[in-house]
Amino acid sequence: MEESHVNSFAVSFENNRLTYCGQDCQRIPPALWKMYGDKVRYLDLSYNSIETLKGLEQFPRLDELILDNNEIGDAVGFPPLPHLQTLSLNNNRITDLEGFVNKISEGFPSLSYLSLLSNKACPNQLSDLDKDESDYQRYRYFVIHKLSNLRFLDSRRVSTGEREQAEKRGAFMRVRRPLPETVEARPERTPRVRPLPVDFGALGKHRGAYGKCNYKYTGKHSEGNRFIMNSDL
Repeated sequence: MEESHVNSFAVSFENNRLTYCGQDCQRIPPALWKMYGDKVRYLDLSYNSIETLKGLEQFPRLDELILDNNEIGDAVGFPPLPHLQTLSLNNNRITDLEGFVNKISEGFPSLSYLSLLSNKACPNQLSDLDKDESDYQRYRYFVIHKLSNLRFLDSRRVSTGEREQAEKRGAFMRVRRPLPETVEARPERTPRVRPLPVDFGALGKHRGAYGKCNYKYTGKHSEGNRFIMNSDL
């Protein structure tokens, strides 16, 4: 696909919410930020093949960024987005947790919701069958320690007890970076990981669980398949 152009039939823009999903683009098409950049507060680029976030700085008002099911790896750069509260990067290629968290702690000071399910950097059974709950909990302590404003990590609210433990132990809970995979050994990617709550008004009520889930679906790339509602649990 020629990435300097967009498929106008795949673009949805309404109430400052922009979606452009399932188009196999490797970068953010410049036409998107030229047309909508200053207006967008919610951006969903899921189900593409995005490897670079060049141009993301052209969305300065961004509150929510959904990049699930792309090709984002450890080398990607994150531009400063001071208003960003929600970042979802499920099912990408992130393996270096410490490097990743250092980047976003500097660039996204307002971040309160982060989801990294089905990345090697997130050590649970969605990414590695050899990992268990204790591995995942150490990961949580480390991330919570590094991101002091975080209220939700993956599908689980950050509890008072977790924050206390993260303050005491989080700095010592670095998760070992896994060895690089060979092309032949690369596992099949887990599809459709969507743990985010509907909005920040629901943060106190959200009951999440990480894992493979069933989703509402009301049309192609509908926002209905992004979240688990309380009534669905």
